[in-house]
Amino acid sequence: MAILKIARMGHPVLLQKAEPVADPTAPEIRKLVADMFETLDDIQGAGLAAPQVHVPLRLFIFRVRTERSGGDKDDRPIGNTTVINPVLTFLGGERQIGWEGCLSIPGIRAAVPRAWRIRYEGVDTDGKPVVGEATGAHAAIVQHEYDHLDGILYPMRMVGADFMHFGFTEDLAKAGVPEFRRAAPL
Repeated sequence: MAILKIARMGHPVLLQKAEPVADPTAPEIRKLVADMFETLDDIQGAGLAAPQVHVPLRLFIFRVRTERSGGDKDDRPIGNTTVINPVLTFLGGERQIGWEGCLSIPGIRAAVPRAWRIRYEGVDTDGKPVVGEATGAHAAIVQHEYDHLDGILYPMRMVGADFMHFGFTEDLAKAGVPEFRRAAPL
């Protein structure tokens, strides 16, 4: 296994639509996913999409730690999860605004609008279905990683007054922004 290099904002791989994974069970996909989890462990993040490690394929990994979950039945801690060739469905029109960071945009956080409830479907490296419904932080993490597969970085989701809640992590903490809390980058 290996620690992978993270693509940073400005790299073209982050702005293109990723290609479907032809064979989710292929040895090179298993190795990629294993390396992505090792990288995620090393940087203590919440999620990582293949384009973030310079691989333009439609797959991401994530986990929801206890401190990030909201206690709702669909916003609970969840262990290491792989979703290959995901499909995302928004359930209902309710939205949330939550603080996000990104491993590809280090040192910056913002309050980003996201759907409150979603459903995601895909397969894992064994070709077995991965299906989940999520709310809260769980939903935000999945949406953030899914966006990477379509070449979308979280600042692109911000509009108008949202930019009032966009800044460097350490400055937001020093300023005591009420909603700001340190959370693992997605």
